[in-house]
Amino acid sequence: MPIDINDYKVENIALIDSPALLVYRERVEQNIRRMLEMAGSAERLIPHVKTHKMAAVIQLYLEAGIKKFKCATIAEAEMTASSGAEEVVLAYQPVGPKLNRWISLIQRFPWVRFSALVDDAGIIKQFGQMAEKQAQNLWLLLDINGGMGRTGVSPSPQAKALYRQIHEHPLLTASGLHAYDGHVRKADLQNRKAQSDADFSLVQQFRAELKADGMPVKRLITAGSPSFPTHLDQTDIELSPGTTIFWDAGYGSTFEDMPFEPAALVLSRVISKPAPDRLCLDLGHKSIASENPPEKRVVFPEIEVEKILTHSEEHLVIQTPQAANYQVGDVLYGLPWHICPTVALHQEGIVIEEGKAVGHWPVTARDRRIQI
Repeated sequence: MPIDINDYKVENIALIDSPALLVYRERVEQNIRRMLEMAGSAERLIPHVKTHKMAAVIQLYLEAGIKKFKCATIAEAEMTASSGAEEVVLAYQPVGPKLNRWISLIQRFPWVRFSALVDDAGIIKQFGQMAEKQAQNLWLLLDINGGMGRTGVSPSPQAKALYRQIHEHPLLTASGLHAYDGHVRKADLQNRKAQSDADFSLVQQFRAELKADGMPVKRLITAGSPSFPTHLDQTDIELSPGTTIFWDAGYGSTFEDMPFEPAALVLSRVISKPAPDRLCLDLGHKSIASENPPEKRVVFPEIEVEKILTHSEEHLVIQTPQAANYQVGDVLYGLPWHICPTVALHQEGIVIEEGKAVGHWPVTARDRRIQI
């Protein structure tokens, strides 16, 4: 996705050590406004916090009227609850020690409504036993596999039995369904919506069957970032985009119909010039998400990169015909291909306002454990 890097340059860049994560507050706020405009109301949104993992971003959401959130870890849930959220959904079936940590979290923040996902009869039974032991009502959402094939149970008699198992337990509340559709990733919006509608119709049909059998389904949560616009015409669901808060090169280059702007970049510097056509940058694996091939890790809008030659823990070597234009110590701004795991590599985001670094936001939930 083309961006004008001049819009992102920082006036007092000499004060910022590299590598660093730069977070542009005005663009974050703009992305929140666009999410609200698309959804139509704050009540329809339950954004995922896994992208940013920052209490400061939760505050911006709250100021915009968004009060419920989705999380992937206990730490994210703890951070979100302690930041003032009214409702937190753990979009990850807790197993092992996470079950006890989840109960501790609920007891720590009794004013927050917590829900967790389940897709297994044994885990539901464990939840029931813990609810009885603690004399604590627990809210559960049945995780539905709507086509992604990662977690959840497909709409079926088995799924209905699991929902009934929750519903019939006196201390468990079957609060609805969760159906993440991260597999819906067609570039063209019309094709993406066709795929989304076809797959989601099975989920909606299952919801109707549960209701017909006398089991309440109070909510249905769906829509990752790519499918966010495909569900806007359905008013009886909640939408949970995440990457839309910061955006990145991967989604920006694929989903051109979506109106979001990059709000987080990485700062790097030239640390060596090993050959006339090469620059070595301080942007190693520890500073930029590296699960993709080298050419899909970071984009440098201001320089022509012919090839990424090597990428290791602390170094990134690029081949460029513009190497002569750069000296050791010069700055390069990079647009991450995948922002979510990139953020988790940084202890803090340097906050940029009106073109200047003005502070930092801790990436609080990059830790697997905060207190609970």
